[in-house]
Amino acid sequence: MVKASVILSFYNKIDYLKLVLAGFERQTFNDFEVIIADDGSSGEVISGIENLSTKLPFPIIHLWQEDKGFRKNKILNSAINIANSDFLIFVDADCVPHSEFVKEHFNSRNKKSCNTGRRVNLSARLTNMLSEDKVKSGFLEKNNLRLIKDGLFGHSFDVEKGFYFHNKVLRKYFNKKQRGILGCNFSITKQDFLDINGFDERYEAPSIGEDSDVQFRLELNDVKIISLNNIAVQYHLNHKIQDRPQINLDLFEEVKKSKLSFTPFGIVRV
Repeated sequence: MVKASVILSFYNKIDYLKLVLAGFERQTFNDFEVIIADDGSSGEVISGIENLSTKLPFPIIHLWQEDKGFRKNKILNSAINIANSDFLIFVDADCVPHSEFVKEHFNSRNKKSCNTGRRVNLSARLTNMLSEDKVKSGFLEKNNLRLIKDGLFGHSFDVEKGFYFHNKVLRKYFNKKQRGILGCNFSITKQDFLDINGFDERYEAPSIGEDSDVQFRLELNDVKIISLNNIAVQYHLNHKIQDRPQINLDLFEEVKKSKLSFTPFGIVRV
């Protein structure tokens, strides 16, 4: 049994997946598995993942479901069910982790708490410069000046969130502010997530269902949200940002009115 299960939401973009997995290859804490929660990628991509999995130093499980539109929450719930650890870390397959990422999430674990980090949004230029070898060599962590310059000229965004702090005083200072869950960067005990029945599978469009909804229901269940800003660091690969669809906003309003922490539309259908 591993100490942590990294659940990696994924769909088709295997070039980004390779960079993300390269980031997990250089983790300082290595007692973890990666579950690729695949929302219906093509056969060619599936073959590519099979080839990748034989070369990785950590256990990898590829969990696939048929492509019937956006059903990210459904495949994430399936991944929770098969996880071989009682501690879950959720990541998107376009976010490269800092080398201390898994360690920091694991060391911050507690019952009745959910840890959430942040990410720097890389420019297209910096994203295109990356390769698996560069990620493994720590290119992103060693080029803070390049990152700052890219941010100053308006190419990369939230660059200050890409810096990792060892110092306890700095950690405390930069986490004074209350922050919400980021769906691509949070961790929680498996039992605390099962207690709210996982993700609500009615969200069939991006955003809200993977974070805002989860946070609302966790807090109803007395789970505290703990900020790991500048501690659990990610580098978000560049792509077009999707808008929040009205259908998700409407559904979230229903959830808030119901005030139910345990969704009837999650892992267990009731």
